[in-house]
Amino acid sequence: MNRIALLASTALLAACTTTQPDPMLAPPAATEAAAAPVVTPPVDQAAALKTFFEEYDQAELALSPMSKSYRGIKDGDYGKLNDFSDAAAIAGHDLDQRAVAEMAGRFDRASLSAEDQLSYDLLNYRNQRSDSVFPYRRYLYVFDQMNGAQADIPAFLINIHKVDTEQDARDYISRIRATATYLDQAIAESKEREKLGNLPPKWVFPQVIEQSQNLIKGAPFDTGPDNDVYADFKTKVGKLNIPAETKTALTAEAHDALIQSVGPAYQRVIATLKDQERRAGTDDGIWRFSNGAAMYQALLRYYTTTDLTPDQVHELGLAQVARIHGEMEGIKEKVGFKGTLQQFFAHIRGGKQFYYPNTPAGRQAYLDESKKTQAQVQAQLPRFFGKLPKTELLIKPVEPFREKSAGKAFYNDPPPDGSRPGIYYVNLYNMADMPSIEAEVLFCHEGIPGHHLQGALLSELPKGSVPPFRQFSGYNATDEGWGLYAEKLCKEMGLYQDPYRDFGRLQLELHRAIRLVVDSGIHHKRWSREQAIKYVEDNSADAKGGIVKAIERYVVYPGQATAYMVGKLKIEELRAKAKAELGAKYDDRGFHDTILLAGSMPLGMLETRVNEWIAKVKAS
Repeated sequence: MNRIALLASTALLAACTTTQPDPMLAPPAATEAAAAPVVTPPVDQAAALKTFFEEYDQAELALSPMSKSYRGIKDGDYGKLNDFSDAAAIAGHDLDQRAVAEMAGRFDRASLSAEDQLSYDLLNYRNQRSDSVFPYRRYLYVFDQMNGAQADIPAFLINIHKVDTEQDARDYISRIRATATYLDQAIAESKEREKLGNLPPKWVFPQVIEQSQNLIKGAPFDTGPDNDVYADFKTKVGKLNIPAETKTALTAEAHDALIQSVGPAYQRVIATLKDQERRAGTDDGIWRFSNGAAMYQALLRYYTTTDLTPDQVHELGLAQVARIHGEMEGIKEKVGFKGTLQQFFAHIRGGKQFYYPNTPAGRQAYLDESKKTQAQVQAQLPRFFGKLPKTELLIKPVEPFREKSAGKAFYNDPPPDGSRPGIYYVNLYNMADMPSIEAEVLFCHEGIPGHHLQGALLSELPKGSVPPFRQFSGYNATDEGWGLYAEKLCKEMGLYQDPYRDFGRLQLELHRAIRLVVDSGIHHKRWSREQAIKYVEDNSADAKGGIVKAIERYVVYPGQATAYMVGKLKIEELRAKAKAELGAKYDDRGFHDTILLAGSMPLGMLETRVNEWIAKVKAS
């Protein structure tokens, strides 16, 4: 997504490759009869910068119809999908780089307010950060079990595309038809990446093929129950206040679009994957690419927003694993378990009392417990936060078409208009992968006080209070660091009263420490997938199925999982510093609002912001 040049029409200027001068700053044209110099009124830098950011946002959105939908925007692009081509990626990148060049040429940072300086610095950082990994874009995978293009559109249509009018339903159908182009672009890009030597490891292909096959099962593709997208369309259209014959006609159009466009497109995806699978190798890390070492270092910087090297990440992980093991030893003693910590891990992993049954009743019990945790945490929030969100949080199982290969849990932000709730997805495909002792802590991370509190507060910020790029983009280290920090904050709120539940909390913290070890192990130290799985088995109580899924995630998503622990440690460090320096003046509500209400930012800038808050409170 990307950018602007401020002048007449955004569409015209988005096509330009050079920075355009601001006509307000241009010298007046000379005239033969000029009797006196023309005085140019001073430019309001704050107003001009705000306009710049807004037009930049509009230019970015113009390149991404799907981002508009995530933001709740319905316009002439509501029936369109994004362009998956590399040309579109280049256009977006160019837009970003023109934006920062234009900003530097037009605005004097020193003359801006402190808040505008922060926005200025954040846009510079954001676009330089994107530029640092742009050369490696074609060494990421198009089709994988974690973030693959094959699952993009069904998940988007079901969860994001709202149908409030007949036109919305027609736009849904347009997007069903456009799926073929999107997938064909993805196929073409995957073939170009193969020419560079980039194919996912061989074990990825059966999973992605199965997922693609699942997406064209059910009516109208066969005689089974309705396909997930078809069922979703019927449900949404069924709620419209329009004539029954119109609903019937729309459903028939959706039926034809699925048969004519989606079915054949997924067959082309499956054929491509089966062909590439024959040539795929068995090495897992990106070290195998000619630029793999530089790429991994760039990705670590991108996700952690630090200069930690792969070896430093690995050593940090080992140190955190040792610390958490020590805390787990305390819980082992508290519950009276006789044996080693590894035996205690086996006790947890194999104990049926720590899992709900793999039945509809067991799945419902897990959802019920998550809702109970929601009520407990909600009651405690005013003690810790000055500003609370109004947006609803929906707890929802992962959809059947992607549950087998999806992660344990994840969250979707609400749009700024409040038309859709925040959604906490929990994966209940196999209850043997979802220990009951982790139900509380998972909710705290993905729901409240974790990502929902974080995301909903930003979505509810008054329009114009921060630039759109600060409100709608994020940094993994800060965002996921906050989620992990929130897990422990729930202990201060009174959760995890059962020692085994507190062990579940530590188990998820250990999970994030282990990520530092195995992610760097796979992509830097050349560990195999099997070596990484063995390390997790030896050092945690993770369920076997969950271990395999997690390691497979790190293989196809290099670097991202390292951000959680790095961010959490920094937030804890800043809180400890604030408490030490402020003493009786310290207030959790002020600290947490300082972290959350300015938008996501790299850890260095977050530290500066907290230091400024500390100084302000001291002076009050």
